[in-house]
Amino acid sequence: MYYNNILEAIGDTPLVKIQHTLPNVAATVLGKVEFFNPGNSVKDRMALEMITEAEKTGQLKPGGTIIETTSGNTGFALALVGIVKGYKCIFAVPDKLSKEKLDSLRALGVDVRVCPSNVKAKDPRSYYSVAKRLSLEIPNSYYVNQYFNPYNVQAHYNSTGPEIWRQTAGKITHFIAPVGTGGTISGTSKFLKEMNPNIKVIGVDAYGSVLTKYHETGVLDTQEIKPYLTEGVGKNMIPDCVKFNLIDQFVQVSDRDGALTARELAQKEGLFVGYSSGTAMHAVRLIQDQLSADDVVVVILHDHGSRYVSKIYNDAWMRQHGFLAQEQPKATAMLVEV
Repeated sequence: MYYNNILEAIGDTPLVKIQHTLPNVAATVLGKVEFFNPGNSVKDRMALEMITEAEKTGQLKPGGTIIETTSGNTGFALALVGIVKGYKCIFAVPDKLSKEKLDSLRALGVDVRVCPSNVKAKDPRSYYSVAKRLSLEIPNSYYVNQYFNPYNVQAHYNSTGPEIWRQTAGKITHFIAPVGTGGTISGTSKFLKEMNPNIKVIGVDAYGSVLTKYHETGVLDTQEIKPYLTEGVGKNMIPDCVKFNLIDQFVQVSDRDGALTARELAQKEGLFVGYSSGTAMHAVRLIQDQLSADDVVVVILHDHGSRYVSKIYNDAWMRQHGFLAQEQPKATAMLVEV
């Protein structure tokens, strides 16, 4: 058996039991290891779905240009789709992206436009505004707009949800996922709650994002917006793809806890995962008092750690941000000739 192209390898990623990272958690915790997708992230699923639909509706024509905002993983996924299907790609990205992600996007032939991340979404310098402007300026282009594209959600309703249900034999009790665009958590949860409405869905957010307070109050509070380091988690606006009615609870995880937990997963489980994966797994610790030995918790492990080698897997970067203790200077003995 062989695939006709790399896009046919998307999906059917494994569930792996977490054995050593969460010793105080009574429940069975399973990581959905999405770096087994060919683009090394969960975003492959929705990239293919959104582009396929754009082709069907005539929004994307042969020889066209795919334009999008991305924190890296959607970009890789769209770039793979573009390569196989013959489209150019121009992506607007935030300036907090790791060097590995930027270099990898460029290696795939993407025209990358780096934009400031600490500005409001409507600011003309934001990566949202830049992508929208480019889509208006460039003929025969298609702005994917993943935050507001319903096929982002549909992709996970069609694939991720059914996979998890099948792999757990319907025994899943809790589903935990980072919330960025909202597609993964919303599409997966929609399917799972249709199968069992008692499944509890926990959205993972960052401090400095507006999503948690919006879920709790229905108010978009711009005072919540603050700089943070975690990639692919949280937002400074409310995407249409975040279906808040499907999310039972939000928890916020600090930059430090997400980074340290990702390193734990690598060193204790052999799961070399990315920043948001550590963030999502740490959320299990924050809700562990809600869990029993009968519970089965599935956590989305979003992407691969190779994209964060210069950040969370770099001791100097971790110390720079106060995530690791500073090394003390070693005492040295000096011999003095008399």
